[in-house]
Amino acid sequence: MTRRSRRSALAAAGVAAALVLSACGAGGRPDGGSGADAAPAVGITDTSVKIGAHFPLTGVAAPGYSEIPTGAKAYFDFVNAAGGINGRTIDYVFRDDAYNPTQTSQVVNELVLQDQVFALLGGLGTPTHSAVLDYLNSEGVPDLFVSSGSLLWDQPAKNPQTFGWQPDYEIEGKIVGQYVAQNFPQAKVGLFLQDDDFGRDGELGARRFLDKQIVAAERYTPGNTDVAPQIAALQAAGADLVIGFNVPSYTALSQLQSLRLNYKPQWIYSNVGSDPGLVGSLLARFSEGAVTDAGLLDGVITTEYLPGVDAPDDPWTQLFQRVWDEHGGDGELTNYRIYGMSQAYTFVQALQAAGADPTRESIVAAVERSGAQFQGPWVAPFRYSADRHAGVSGVEVARITGGTTESLTPVLVTDNGDAPITEATGEPAAPPANGIPAAPPAG
Repeated sequence: MTRRSRRSALAAAGVAAALVLSACGAGGRPDGGSGADAAPAVGITDTSVKIGAHFPLTGVAAPGYSEIPTGAKAYFDFVNAAGGINGRTIDYVFRDDAYNPTQTSQVVNELVLQDQVFALLGGLGTPTHSAVLDYLNSEGVPDLFVSSGSLLWDQPAKNPQTFGWQPDYEIEGKIVGQYVAQNFPQAKVGLFLQDDDFGRDGELGARRFLDKQIVAAERYTPGNTDVAPQIAALQAAGADLVIGFNVPSYTALSQLQSLRLNYKPQWIYSNVGSDPGLVGSLLARFSEGAVTDAGLLDGVITTEYLPGVDAPDDPWTQLFQRVWDEHGGDGELTNYRIYGMSQAYTFVQALQAAGADPTRESIVAAVERSGAQFQGPWVAPFRYSADRHAGVSGVEVARITGGTTESLTPVLVTDNGDAPITEATGEPAAPPANGIPAAPPAG
């Protein structure tokens, strides 16, 4: 059955690299306590809360990913038009880092010191966000819902301010690995991996089920766009099923090289690399028009955890379409904008759970206490607690056909390591009538 669209999951490990490479008081409510000697809460006033983000708004990573903050802004404008949260509007400031870690450090420094943001939301990418991880934690800035599936964001003892959001690559690899072991038990499996944490985490999960079936693991270096040696090596090894943990540009490059070699394995791509709209445009660009759409992805298997534009009857897609129609800018609703709106929806719940007078400390505590109960368009619960800062706990396996996806499995949930994989229980959450969640304050 066709039920959900291709997720615009984030390339934590570096889509741009795929083709190249203490805040002062701002006035407002106190961080803790009250009275004349209390320090003002950074980024908070009686009428607003300011949050920041870094995204590639320009450069080779901009296609697709630059749409994420436009989706988040549209949802925050939607919330603000309804009166905000506890009387505060959400002031969302996002800056361009061009997916360059050095530039990320610069713009995050500006967000913290000049813009004096209360928190960061959804900073995109493993190499880029890694560059500011220590800084944000040393400054006590809530670092919420990083746009990446790296395991780095789930280290609460070391980085207590930082939280993941999307499914991490290890659990995605586990679920894909189990699916292949059950449905392609005789397959000779090849791995096509980005040579960084993205590829390594995905491989770690997949090998839990497929170690004996894997005949080759080929890695590409971000920035080197010649993948002919890797695809030829997979073909020579006899791999008739290839799992790719790679960013969208390398999905296009691997498909074009396979076409040249007449190599036709069953492809499985991480959700990061398989958005049909973006991959289709990259195929057209890289082939100089010889390939005009994402037809090469027909039959590709992937994973999903959010609804999308190819599921117009999904109630969450309908809500996000309304938000975009009322508050979006140029262009259409896309899966990347849905991703941004979904993160914004999560932040609204975190802000509500932090109470009527939120502080940086209280919003972190609220996510730890209540975040596992946050409900929204994601298909499986978050794994938040005082001891865990991990994001969505599961995905479903799906097949791409004609730009839409057909579910191959129910939603499957798991955790890192040797935790079992089980079917999700309970009914999917429905959006509230007014489109705005109502999370109670965390106790």
